[in-house]
Amino acid sequence: MLIKTVGGYWDPIVWIVAFIVIAIIAYIIRAFGKREYKGGEQTKPFLSGVEEPSKEKVHVRASNIYWGFIEALKGYYDYMKRMHSGVVNDYVAWFVGVAAIMFVVMFAAVII
Repeated sequence: MLIKTVGGYWDPIVWIVAFIVIAIIAYIIRAFGKREYKGGEQTKPFLSGVEEPSKEKVHVRASNIYWGFIEALKGYYDYMKRMHSGVVNDYVAWFVGVAAIMFVVMFAAVII
């Protein structure tokens, strides 16, 4: 089945063959590695010459990584935290509701 689009064509068989070829190439590249390698000193983290860093020093918390982003949008995040209940049924209901609204809008756009 060939689907023609503005940007060209999309053929699922071509994508499957491409995926298989890429997987074979990746497997061949991986096969060139040393089989006797089991890890060692080079896999340990290096922190300015500290012999064995503690787990707290090695672990980077997400709050540290995204601090500036969260701080810039603090008002939005505070509002969203109050809005969320943590109940999965609420999230599914929101998803179904938004999907229904999008379906109605897209259906109306097709008719008009």
